[in-house]
Amino acid sequence: MENWFDFATHPSTPLSSLIVNLLLGIFLSSMLAWYYARYGKSLSNRARLAHFLPLLTLTTVLVISITKVSLALSLGALSIIRFRTAIKEPEELMYLFIAIATGLGLGADQRLTTLGAMLVILGYLLVRALVTPGPLKNNLYLNVSASWPDASFSQINQILLQHVDSVDLRRLDRDSSTLQATYLIDCSDDETLSALMDDLSARLPRSEISFVEQDNTLIG
Repeated sequence: MENWFDFATHPSTPLSSLIVNLLLGIFLSSMLAWYYARYGKSLSNRARLAHFLPLLTLTTVLVISITKVSLALSLGALSIIRFRTAIKEPEELMYLFIAIATGLGLGADQRLTTLGAMLVILGYLLVRALVTPGPLKNNLYLNVSASWPDASFSQINQILLQHVDSVDLRRLDRDSSTLQATYLIDCSDDETLSALMDDLSARLPRSEISFVEQDNTLIG
């Protein structure tokens, strides 16, 4: 109990200092959110996650500003962080850690250190994104809905392998009259994609074919 009373007697963080840290946190986390939404490669809804990065940073700033008089209390406060939604991709986790680290640094009044580190990190990420070309249609999904038994699963696979570099089956459904298959494919260019569509339409005349470029699609 004495530790709690000691904590209560410590001088609080000056309001002006807290406001400066929060404003700097908004600036840095907004830069991070913009970069993630613009250059991130995650298949999840990047815009939605980017929208919450500044709030995560500001919350961390506030928590550390209040509890920084006690290291044990600060660690205990951070230990309550839980993500109810599973983080499926390492890139998402990386940006969440950067946002939290920014809040930790500013909450501890390490403004210049945090600002310098963030500028170096974001500068490195930006240069890497600009100099590293991304593959065209790296996350292209193909959905084929064909009449069963006129079309078979093996027949669809044979057609795909004649045109694309790699095929990854993501979903397969079949009922008494319809076969539906969803693939993640690696297609080199638009001409190859057009040839694939023509071949599927010719050999599976009563089928429905759709392509979805996942990099440009926001999903929940």
